[in-house]
Amino acid sequence: MTRHCLFYFTALLLLLTNSAIAQIENNAPDNSSNQGDTTILQSTAIVDTIQHLYNMDSLDKAQKKRESADLLKIAALQAETDKLWMKKQIGALSARNMRGRGYVKGGIDSAAIYILKKYKEFKLKPVGANGAFTQGFAFPVNTFPGKMKLSLNGDLLKPGIDYVIDPASPSFTGSRLPVKTINLNDIADRLAWKYILSQFDGSHAYLLQNADLFCSKILYVKRNVFLASLPAGVYLLPQNGILQWGISRDTIAATVFCVHPDVLPKNLKSLSAEVVSEFIPRARNVNIVGCVPGAVTDSYIVFSAHYDHLGMMGDTTMFPGASDNASGVAMMLNLASFYIKHPPHYTIVFIAFSGEEASLMGSEFFVKNPMFPLKKIRFLINMDVMGDASNALTVVNATENQEEYGLLKKINDKEKFVPELRSRGPAANSDHYYFAKAGVPAFFIYSNGGKGYYHDIYDKAKEITANNLDGVAKLLITFARELN
Repeated sequence: MTRHCLFYFTALLLLLTNSAIAQIENNAPDNSSNQGDTTILQSTAIVDTIQHLYNMDSLDKAQKKRESADLLKIAALQAETDKLWMKKQIGALSARNMRGRGYVKGGIDSAAIYILKKYKEFKLKPVGANGAFTQGFAFPVNTFPGKMKLSLNGDLLKPGIDYVIDPASPSFTGSRLPVKTINLNDIADRLAWKYILSQFDGSHAYLLQNADLFCSKILYVKRNVFLASLPAGVYLLPQNGILQWGISRDTIAATVFCVHPDVLPKNLKSLSAEVVSEFIPRARNVNIVGCVPGAVTDSYIVFSAHYDHLGMMGDTTMFPGASDNASGVAMMLNLASFYIKHPPHYTIVFIAFSGEEASLMGSEFFVKNPMFPLKKIRFLINMDVMGDASNALTVVNATENQEEYGLLKKINDKEKFVPELRSRGPAANSDHYYFAKAGVPAFFIYSNGGKGYYHDIYDKAKEITANNLDGVAKLLITFARELN
């Protein structure tokens, strides 16, 4: 191949790669079409192809230097392509039609269908004995599928911005209820609190100030225990900062709103509220499990990420969950697309868990009902909150798996895939927990960077930078390859 041919061939490849990037940038997230996805995945073969076509030994040193620079440019374009592809998955999984991937309007089912479609598109193999990709389970959950309104002194507040409802709250309807303010700092002990509780009645609403301090210093209980002790009625609790929400697998008697102090009137006189809740005794869920068979079939490396989120708080307010955890699912799918094209040494298993936001229900169920023997797992890497690794990557259970963490750190120190690795001890904060408790060596990794939106209405795809996510993928692939 002449120097001129090499020049034109390189230019053509750069043009094709830029075309692929332009195509994906112009494609908005769309669950109904995967044309953009296919184009991007096909482009991942560019670096491998050009390395085979170039006979580097036949080139002089100057030409080798020029062509190596071209390869680096193409590799950089490929990294951007991978990040764009992951951002598209994040956008699709946190789009409006996913309903926050929760238990209102079929959100969790839509997300499961999307991921299962990707597994089949990549031609992953099922792991279960029955040839299925899914493992079904159920648990109770309290939901808010209908109206969600709160007015103070006649002014309508904005859900998710001005207030959130406690996720265990029942339905409530009340108009122009007079409000009584109780400063819990004025209550000396449990006996005094018991008397005040006996005076509560349903004809009033109650503003309870300094609840967290009261729980920790006087009652010595967590907030959820305190709220469960309140009688039926409606209550306001001031809460600073960006308002975060959650999921409850139970209900309480009281309807409780956490309200930002900035929207509380100085002279709060009346409250009107309308809330529709629905308790589902058995909410259907599935874990989605697939694999890429490796040369070694009796040892598995597992990559996992939860795909569920908080869903809807009422019929209009959605919690998108882009960073938590559409980003982790996007990373997992990116790894799946890589291993399909690059057969691994170990068999690689991919598990998309549901029920994580409801206290790790999906991973707990899997560990108690494994689709394959847990002793086959050489290592599990759980990925959660992977939207921006600008600053670092934190590794939970690093102290419990020092040899493996040492390998991970050695790789990153050499290759600088991410700016920093941060070691952390064990924690029950994601789906790795029950595996580690059962004796499976496991890491939970999460990224450090970005705006930090979490369990709020601002955790949207447009806030995700995907900085260094390509480096995270390379780090994990290298780690899996070098793991003994």
